[in-house]
Amino acid sequence: METINSHDQNTQVNNVEIDVTGQKVKIMKNPGLAAVASFFFSGLGQIYNGEIKKGLLLIFIQVINVLLFFVLIGFITYPITWAYGVYDAYKTAEKLNNQV
Repeated sequence: METINSHDQNTQVNNVEIDVTGQKVKIMKNPGLAAVASFFFSGLGQIYNGEIKKGLLLIFIQVINVLLFFVLIGFITYPITWAYGVYDAYKTAEKLNNQV
């Protein structure tokens, strides 16, 4: 089977496989897996969903948040960004699965 990656307006990567009959088959994303990936490392769920730029941005922001621990604001910004990453990864995977 051949895998084709196509980009839409939001720079998401949608994986589509061509089966033996020549028909395109959409690969479903697992929202739970996306959320768990972001739970353990912010941005991984977005990368799993194909949102590479958003995932790398979240990773970069969390690195900055770790540095902000030294001025105490990181204790607020890190968990907020982390929670957003988990929620966004889950919701984006659901949205990708509901697209035609």
